Amino acid sequence: MCAVPAQHGPDDGERDQDGHVNCEVTAFVLSGDGLPTVYVSGDNASVGVVAEIARRMPQIHVAVLFMGAARVPGKMRGRPLTLSAQRASAAASVLGVPIVVPAHCDGWAHFSEERADIVTAFEDAGLAECLREAENGSWIDLPF
Repeated sequence: MCAVPAQHGPDDGERDQDGHVNCEVTAFVLSGDGLPTVYVSGDNASVGVVAEIARRMPQIHVAVLFMGAARVPGKMRGRPLTLSAQRASAAASVLGVPIVVPAHCDGWAHFSEERADIVTAFEDAGLAECLREAENGSWIDLPF
């Protein structure tokens, strides 16, 4: 397992003294001998951060992306603090992954998008075949 950067808000968001937007967050890349490499985005909202991870680790097989475009009216002028559906599809494209699992995108009032928005964004980007949806608390089989 390797911790990688994440950014909890827009690229031009106000940064704290440590350079974090909103607060410190971490993403992860999980790997092991004979296993697929999995990127877990954490509460990242930046496609630029994802592009840097893809540059450093080009062999990612699965992306678990925190989506839902979480918004808090008093923070960042209500702009997304996590990936929107459209940005998630862009992140998937940048990563070049065959499988994307939407996560952390429902069940909280601050999510401004629904699973249908995710499906539409991935369809619009020509990436619908990448999505592997799972109900909360359930398992899905991956082809590895």
